[in-house]
Amino acid sequence: MRDKDAGLETRRGLLPAGGIPLLYFAFAHLSLALALAVLLVRPDLPAGFFHHPRMIAIVHLVTLGWITSSILGAFYIVGPLALRMPLRPGWRDRAAFGSFAAGASGIVSHFWIGEYSGMAWSAVLVAAAVLHVAVRAWLGLRSSPVPWPVKLHVALAFANMMFASLLGMLIGLNRIYGWFAWSPMSAAFAHAHLAAVGWAVMMVVGLSYRLIPMIVPAEMPNRRTMAVSAVLLEIGTLMLAVMLISGSTWTPVAAAIIIAGIASFVQQVRQIVGRKLPPPPALPRPDWSTWQTHVAFVWLLVTACTGLLLTLPASSTWVIELGWIYGTAGLVGFLAQIVVGIQGRLLPLYGWYRLMESNQMRPPARSAHALPSHRLAKAILVTWTLGVPFLVLGLMSGSHVMIAVSAAVLLAGVWLNATQVMIIVTTD
Repeated sequence: MRDKDAGLETRRGLLPAGGIPLLYFAFAHLSLALALAVLLVRPDLPAGFFHHPRMIAIVHLVTLGWITSSILGAFYIVGPLALRMPLRPGWRDRAAFGSFAAGASGIVSHFWIGEYSGMAWSAVLVAAAVLHVAVRAWLGLRSSPVPWPVKLHVALAFANMMFASLLGMLIGLNRIYGWFAWSPMSAAFAHAHLAAVGWAVMMVVGLSYRLIPMIVPAEMPNRRTMAVSAVLLEIGTLMLAVMLISGSTWTPVAAAIIIAGIASFVQQVRQIVGRKLPPPPALPRPDWSTWQTHVAFVWLLVTACTGLLLTLPASSTWVIELGWIYGTAGLVGFLAQIVVGIQGRLLPLYGWYRLMESNQMRPPARSAHALPSHRLAKAILVTWTLGVPFLVLGLMSGSHVMIAVSAAVLLAGVWLNATQVMIIVTTD
């Protein structure tokens, strides 16, 4: 009997966390909805250029509010299910969420009013929250049975987020005290790439090595070559950050190394999907959430191409237009959208396991694939597929009408996605 109880507790320990993921997801949806609502009401805000406090506030609603909050929430699900590491939440995790939400809100609000000291100190709250989850991840990864290249990606992603947080605080304080002779724009670009590539892309790549076989489905990979993408992404990101701050002309080399890391990841994914297993009978066809991740990767290709062009001297004539394509394609088209696609496949698993826990660890009668609405998943894909290119074109051309229309379409997508989440988590 004791062995049976111990086995039951072990299984419970590897279940996804209870309410913590939903807290992060709720904050993420509110943040992205607010960013799009501001663009809908004030489509003139970009004003042909993005490097001004209120536009940076909107960018942080996307990067911190939507992307980072979604990653942190998803990690409480992916950690137990995909990385096989216990991650049961306690009061410290709830306090960390409160710190993150307060800090992210403080960063956005202080950028909006142009108050840099408040922004810098608000970043301390965000960094403390991320550090809490990072420490739990680093400790849990030591005993995780997953291949070490996957652990490497996840560990580096959290480390890069801490670097990005520290750099962001230094940039804010430097605007006040002038400690370093940095170009504000170059330093901001370095911070943005540490966060976007070093944190978000690194985490997406690392977790994809576990999630893609679960989603396709396919055989779980266990190849040392999966570490190549981590090494190249890390070297390229750190090199790019240093070169941007120092004003070096070697940024194309760093960009090429990052692209090589992404190419290595794509090659690994091709090998994974080449070993497909029979799909579950309940999996709907077509699987719209998986298609959404495909669309997101198309935008990653656009991001890589425009990013490389921006590092070349010949791009100076089109630098503003290319900058809008690069930033919007990378942050909204790829990172923000792939969060939606992954949620579409991850949340049904989360809902199914929560049902099993409430049912005394007995598997529910319904399949996880039957929990979400198939029609809603299709509608979410349509809104993002239409909204992102309109947003890119609107920002490039400075068309207020196109910016407002794209914001409205994407805002509808956020509302539909929130509705899908509610359907999944409230099913009994």
